[in-house]
Amino acid sequence: MRPAALVLSIAIVAGILAASTTGALAHDPKAANSVDLTRLPLGDGHVSTTTPAQGWIYACGIGTGGGAFQDGPWIHSDGTFDLTAKAVVDGAVTWPGSVSITTSGSTRNIVSNGLPSPNEPTGIFPIQSTDDAYQYDRNPNTITAQSVNLSLAADPQVAATPHCIQGEVGIAKNGVPIFDGLDAGSRDAVAHEIQDSCSGHPQQSGVYHYHSLPSCLNYGHSKKKHSKLIGWALDGFPIFGPRGKNGSLLTDEDLDVCHGEFGKVKIGGKTVRTYHYHATYEYPYTLGCFAGTPVQAGPGMP
Repeated sequence: MRPAALVLSIAIVAGILAASTTGALAHDPKAANSVDLTRLPLGDGHVSTTTPAQGWIYACGIGTGGGAFQDGPWIHSDGTFDLTAKAVVDGAVTWPGSVSITTSGSTRNIVSNGLPSPNEPTGIFPIQSTDDAYQYDRNPNTITAQSVNLSLAADPQVAATPHCIQGEVGIAKNGVPIFDGLDAGSRDAVAHEIQDSCSGHPQQSGVYHYHSLPSCLNYGHSKKKHSKLIGWALDGFPIFGPRGKNGSLLTDEDLDVCHGEFGKVKIGGKTVRTYHYHATYEYPYTLGCFAGTPVQAGPGMP
């Protein structure tokens, strides 16, 4: 989960600004054709509370503890990690997930119990001592139903300046919360923490959530087309999977400081041009910041 402290010096902040592209939501249109899942860049330290930057998380605060207590052998000394070699929480527990997504006027209403559907099984939590994942992450939390009731803008607008993020950043189309890419100590949650086969795990209040692309919602998607919708950010903008135009896997270089872009996408069977985020294989995985104005999370959600 996260280191005891993270200090950004004036020199580092200056480096962030220099590395950022001109304009809050400008980005390099250069597209990557492939992503090496065995050498993904570790996101540790790429978090700022002062300014958004491409490939960083613009956080509202810095966490000071919690999370996996031992690095796994999939984390390399050169600042990369092998996602394909990472431990996975054992088990296949099914849940009575329930979600309703409706649009009324200018509002998109999402109501769910925060649990995945029966065809999206979770691992066994708390992590059992017999599980190999227990050697690195002893998540003691239990998955519990939540009361999720979100009213998001159906036609969101990009804000004058990006908003910082903290914890929950959106909701998946199956009603499960989507979090940012940080653990409780502001480290790279995907690299350090152990999730189940659907890329989820619970936090201390029992909220089952994803820190990255929910693998169960990406199965069977075309590798030659733009990814399908996987959920909605709390500012109302849609979140799609890791592929852009012509099916190219996207990296930070292809997206702006909030990990999104403008373009044509399909929502509800209709093609629209809108700002949208991408959940990618590369840190920050979900959102780097909010491009629009976020609503407060619903009851039972952090």
